[in-house]
Amino acid sequence: MRPGARIQAAVEVLEEILLRHRPAGNALADWGRSHRFAGSGDRAAIGNIVFDTLRNKASSAYIMGSETARALVLCAVHRHGTSIEDLQRLCTGEHHELEPLSAGELGRLHHGSVAGAPPHVTGNYPEWMTPSLTRVFGGNPAAQCAALAERAPVDLRTNTLKADRPRVLKALAHLGAAATRWSPLAVRLPAPASDGRQPNVEAEAAHGKGWYEVQDEGSQIAAMLTGAGPRLQILDVCAGAGGKTLAMAAAAQNTGQLYAYDEERARLRPIFERLRRAGARNVQVLDGGDRAALAALGERFDIVLLDAPCTGSGTWRRRPDAKWRLKPESLAQRLRDQQAVLALGAPHVRPGGRLVYVTCTLLPEENGDQVRTFLASHPEFAIVPWRQQWRKAIGTDPPASADGSEETLLLTPADHGTDGFFIAVLERARAP
Repeated sequence: MRPGARIQAAVEVLEEILLRHRPAGNALADWGRSHRFAGSGDRAAIGNIVFDTLRNKASSAYIMGSETARALVLCAVHRHGTSIEDLQRLCTGEHHELEPLSAGELGRLHHGSVAGAPPHVTGNYPEWMTPSLTRVFGGNPAAQCAALAERAPVDLRTNTLKADRPRVLKALAHLGAAATRWSPLAVRLPAPASDGRQPNVEAEAAHGKGWYEVQDEGSQIAAMLTGAGPRLQILDVCAGAGGKTLAMAAAAQNTGQLYAYDEERARLRPIFERLRRAGARNVQVLDGGDRAALAALGERFDIVLLDAPCTGSGTWRRRPDAKWRLKPESLAQRLRDQQAVLALGAPHVRPGGRLVYVTCTLLPEENGDQVRTFLASHPEFAIVPWRQQWRKAIGTDPPASADGSEETLLLTPADHGTDGFFIAVLERARAP
């Protein structure tokens, strides 16, 4: 496909997403199925344009004075390195290309700016979230959220049951692999530039050998801060596909027992192949939604991890379309879900054990507010200051939390280069 035709295709896909409120991945997949002539390189380039446009939707609309798919895509393509002159050459109205740029569009592209725009525009997030984000970040939520509008790298966690980080770095050197700053197990592949594609790391021989798993560095840190180690009894209540389950199983060195549970059977399905590939033999997977089996485990666990359902604002780099679908009523539902998960997991913590509450969101209602509400009704639990837990579990000097807290940890792309994660470690008092 010609570059101009790719831009036109991106406009068509974006119209589906904006007008029909469809997830970007589904819209892109459907476009690919109905345009079989488009090669993998074409589909990747179109996907990049669509996701880049969604990442910066608010600021592009402000610059262009329009929220049409055409205006948003033109602005995004220009902001990612295509000159206005080249855009004019690519938009001829021929060969399935966009119609030529209007005088108004040219004026906006030449002179449009976000100078003086409100925080939700410069930060590219829904306006209704400003009060919540200001609670977390003070008067500068835009800088934090702007980092969530950038392309994300690919992070991998070294599986210490089968490899070490130097071995993984060597195996993936051809992909530009580098060690990360915070997790001693993490390997990072850079975000693609221009119309490049993310590498297919699951096609690498090292992945087939079980040397690593795809996992954001922030998620790795969350698993480490549980304090998982040899001979412990561990319960992962919201295990999903098993990313943190696998990390804790490796930290336990295949000793002790780790139970993985999730309310939804389908979410658990990938965990079985991942456990076999990783060589994790200390994990018992409960049937999804079998609360009777979960209740039968009783009050026995040294660690209970609650990777709670949330609005996912910390993952906007990877799912930029999700932020524009997020509504206040969605937040209200997630708050109820989180309270239910806390009630489900807390009874399984033994006296002296830890309850670790994790989300991938930046919103205080889902994070610190939930922890404070839980502690108010569960006085037998108390917060373990996160720096103390970091030094014990990771053994390095901790960074500052993005919200300045000394009790709980908030990781963000702007401050830590990770996805957005909130981590609270709560310890249950020992029996008198």
